[in-house]
Amino acid sequence: MNKHKQMLIFKTIVDSGSISKAAERLELSKSVLSNHLKHLENELNVDLLKRTTRRQSLTLAGEQFYQHCVALNDVMSRAWEDIHQLQHQPQGKVSVTAPVALMDSIVIPALSDAFTLYPKVSLHLIADDRQLDLLQHDIDIAIRVGESPNSHIKQKRIGRFQDILCKSTHSLESPSDANYIANHWQPKEVVHILHNKQSASTIELSYTTHHRANSVNQVASLIQHNMGIGLLPDFLLAQYSDIEPCFKDHYLAINNVYALHPYSKSPPASVVHAINAIEKRLKSVTEF
Repeated sequence: MNKHKQMLIFKTIVDSGSISKAAERLELSKSVLSNHLKHLENELNVDLLKRTTRRQSLTLAGEQFYQHCVALNDVMSRAWEDIHQLQHQPQGKVSVTAPVALMDSIVIPALSDAFTLYPKVSLHLIADDRQLDLLQHDIDIAIRVGESPNSHIKQKRIGRFQDILCKSTHSLESPSDANYIANHWQPKEVVHILHNKQSASTIELSYTTHHRANSVNQVASLIQHNMGIGLLPDFLLAQYSDIEPCFKDHYLAINNVYALHPYSKSPPASVVHAINAIEKRLKSVTEF
């Protein structure tokens, strides 16, 4: 028999005051518990209980063994309680990765508000436009643009946004003639298909990258300085008074945003709370 189980059964016999009462509590026969106690004493090569027909008492060895049984039971109870609490009360480390633009404008404000009342939560944030491996980098939540093909990762669509082809408000150039400022994740040759808001017509624009930046904020800065045109997500555009859409009556395709996590069972409360907060924040700034 498992030693942990042996110890917990012995504790029950002592706590109950007799084998008969312990048998009732454990819903086992009296003979089964008697044999268990005999086997345990034989295995330890010591008497644990002094028994008469009317009462039982612990020997010196039995008292010491019983204290270990109590300690083991306390550890096991705390383990279960801690895990149950983890599922209901946000706490512990929460590691989140997201593209730079979403991290700065959506994730950080959302998590800052969400965990103000939970000081036991420790945030580990990774702003990276690459799609990092969740297990390799010990990530609890990944916020990504587009659905992941990995069927082993749980994912939930939490919102959407649109990229907008932007220019400086001071620009006099036609969008088709302007230099193109690419984000680092875009190819050298860029094609944009813009859809008319009122009809089914489209505009196709092709560019060869002229400038390249490794963050969306750098793209915005180059646009502000009238160095060309480039893509900005719609939720960032309001931050720049000197940047405007190249086309007010056309739009690019919608980008769906997903939250991914590696938990096959119920994720911790902190993960659920974080995803809900990010979803709420994203929808509040991208309704269109």
